[in-house]
Amino acid sequence: MEKIRRFFAKTGNQDLILRGNLLKAILFLAIPIVINNFIQTMYNLTDSYWLGLIGARHQAAITLVSPIQGVIVNFGQGITVAGSILISHFVGANDIKNGRQMTTQIFVCAIIFSLICTIVCFIFTPFIIAWLGAAGTVYDYGVTYLRIAVLNMPLLFTVNIFTAVNQSQGDTVKPMLLNFSGIIFNMILDPLFLKVFGWGVFGVAFATFLSTVPCAVVAYISLRSKKNDFYISFKGFKFDKKKLKKIIKIGLPTAIGGSTMQFGFLLMSKNVLEYGDLAVAAYGIGNRINGIISMPSTATGSAISTIVGQNLGAGQMKRAEEGYRLARKMIVIFLFAGGMILSRYPVSTSIVRIFSNDSQVTIWAADFLSIMAFCCFTNGVHDTTRGLFQGSGHTFILMFLDVARLWVFRFATIYVGREWLGMDVECIWYSVVVSNAISAFILWLMYKFKIWQRNAVKIS
Repeated sequence: MEKIRRFFAKTGNQDLILRGNLLKAILFLAIPIVINNFIQTMYNLTDSYWLGLIGARHQAAITLVSPIQGVIVNFGQGITVAGSILISHFVGANDIKNGRQMTTQIFVCAIIFSLICTIVCFIFTPFIIAWLGAAGTVYDYGVTYLRIAVLNMPLLFTVNIFTAVNQSQGDTVKPMLLNFSGIIFNMILDPLFLKVFGWGVFGVAFATFLSTVPCAVVAYISLRSKKNDFYISFKGFKFDKKKLKKIIKIGLPTAIGGSTMQFGFLLMSKNVLEYGDLAVAAYGIGNRINGIISMPSTATGSAISTIVGQNLGAGQMKRAEEGYRLARKMIVIFLFAGGMILSRYPVSTSIVRIFSNDSQVTIWAADFLSIMAFCCFTNGVHDTTRGLFQGSGHTFILMFLDVARLWVFRFATIYVGREWLGMDVECIWYSVVVSNAISAFILWLMYKFKIWQRNAVKIS
């Protein structure tokens, strides 16, 4: 236990981020985040794989309710994102005392929020699933899965706070290792509960819950360790109005933007459901695989957020911009090359067949994946520029863009494709890439006008 405590103690690449080689800093931060995101995605992919062996309706149920989890998690992420931004600025300014106090404020707010959401969502789960339009076995499976999933929220938030606190200091390795242990548990428990015990959707959800328990325990022990610069302490705790204001100012736009976008995903699921359960299953598979394709991009965006935050805290605006431009160039080239390969239909079909043996699901999911992969380089522009704005505290701008990306650009594309061009389910596929590309272009324009430099967040 003592070795674990020492390992999860003091961390960071502050010197590299503030004064070292920027390429090395980006890679040191981004690569563990890619692995960590892959590990987290493996939770869902593992569920999809085993459920795919049972039937498409099991997959459809999880696809239908996953955005509900997303609404809750994304709203709560507003707290952790705000904390990560503010702590990174405290790190750059070498203000340990206020950074430590901010860590406790963030943890308490996030846990209270997660407990409230767990209770409310558990009670109203049947009404939510019915509102989504599910019926029969899809309804039953959806209720079962979501009720167990929401019980996982306090544990998940503890792990997320641990990740945010470490990442803000420039350490992305420990969150990666912690989540890796979780996926190992999940990969063992899924087949045990599903195939041996025959627990179906309940077994998949319960396996995910149990897999998160040890990760949350380790995360909490680390967050309480006084060997860290930034740890949580409840001794004499009281809410700090000044710090809460900063959390709300930065976190609330992130919460509203993220949760509103996830709520839009619920309506997207309802749109797809009009084409049948098999279309929902294909949509879910395509989205999950696309999540893997996008991992280098989202990870690079997260790395840039930390680099920008720390350098702005140290008063190094020029270095912050240099890091962003280098990261954007790297990831766009990487995604363009990879997308050209993955968009080939034989390749996309082979990947999809890992998760479904249904011929119609395979055809639709492969089409969806091919279209997304071909245009995935626009995600590189979007995610790195988003990281620039997030690291500088401009979450209000990002909130409006998040809302517009789904509620305006995506649904407008669906309407045009369906009503004007006579498209079938493929209008859903094209709506994803069109909305992402428009959002990326708008963010790039705002960067060119140097909006990110105006009224950057100040911790004092």
